[in-house]
Amino acid sequence: MAKPIAIFIIFFSLYFGNTAFSQLATDKTLPIRGFCIAAPQTDEVEAFVKFIAEELAPRKVNTLILRVDYNYQYESHPELRNEKALSKAEVKKMVDICRKNQIRIIPQVNLLGHQSWASGLENLLKVYPQFDETPHVKMPEKYKWPNDDGLYCKSYCPLHPDVHSIVFAVMDEICDAFETDAFHAGMDEVFYIGDDKCPRCSGHDKAELFAGELNLISNHLAQKNRQLWIWGDRLIDGKTTGMGMWEASMNNTHRAIDLIYKDVVICDWHYERPDQTAVYFATKGFNVVTCPWRNPENAVKQTQDMFRYRASVTPEMKDRFQGMMQTIWSGAGQFMDEFYGRKTNQKESVNTQTNCFKAMITEIEAQTK
Repeated sequence: MAKPIAIFIIFFSLYFGNTAFSQLATDKTLPIRGFCIAAPQTDEVEAFVKFIAEELAPRKVNTLILRVDYNYQYESHPELRNEKALSKAEVKKMVDICRKNQIRIIPQVNLLGHQSWASGLENLLKVYPQFDETPHVKMPEKYKWPNDDGLYCKSYCPLHPDVHSIVFAVMDEICDAFETDAFHAGMDEVFYIGDDKCPRCSGHDKAELFAGELNLISNHLAQKNRQLWIWGDRLIDGKTTGMGMWEASMNNTHRAIDLIYKDVVICDWHYERPDQTAVYFATKGFNVVTCPWRNPENAVKQTQDMFRYRASVTPEMKDRFQGMMQTIWSGAGQFMDEFYGRKTNQKESVNTQTNCFKAMITEIEAQTK
């Protein structure tokens, strides 16, 4: 018998592709018109504030996720700061321009996974190596994929007794600095979890470990009435759907979807195909935001799907389909250079982040007329 996620996706794909359905009147609103990008470097703040005011606000972007990580002058744990990091005053400039333009600003610090990149450790494991889930896996001098260790990014051990006092202090401080009621914890592409050699995690169910960490983070945020956002890939069964190990889970964390709190917001990213897993998350009771990256054609299809979902379902389901969010996976300065045509990719003129963002916004406007 087919597994539930496959049934949901196949049924809704057929239903939403029906010609008769396409004639139905669409919903004229999207609660979230989002944009996600790395927080600017200190010398890019003024240009980025101008970009918010002159580009995001006129396009009616109302949600801005900034991937901060350790690009902030933390006072609770200054040992974790990047060498050059944003000051309170620089963060305040971004907070003020967002408030002026009714844009909800949400900082992100990667938790659980993404504690390394390529051949280097990120600051948490660099400073606190005891938190490493897989200390036996050594960072290579020259990174390549695939590799014998299955190393993509390191994770911290969710059962280490000292990790959360540090992680939560950082999380609280960055939320206070951005004066926000929400926090994005990342939690995507977690390949290392419940490692057999970890003295604490070995033998534990990977779905329970993932859910336990997520619920712990959510509970902490709730103490100050803050909402948790995450990327959704670890909650999708990569084998059943055929989506594989990147956009879905092949290490059984997907079962955590039935163990986590329903008030977490799922950022559902699909970059190579306009997969309709938003339906799966909404049916499971979660608010979901669809996230494109660099393919304008896919972004248009995903936007159309989001409006169709909202127009076709019950009132109970409708507002779980929250909207669209463009994701940018280059630095803020790099993206602004591309956006304003200062530096362009000579090899690719169609599938760019700028074109994807503009296509998404254009389609939202077309659907709301």
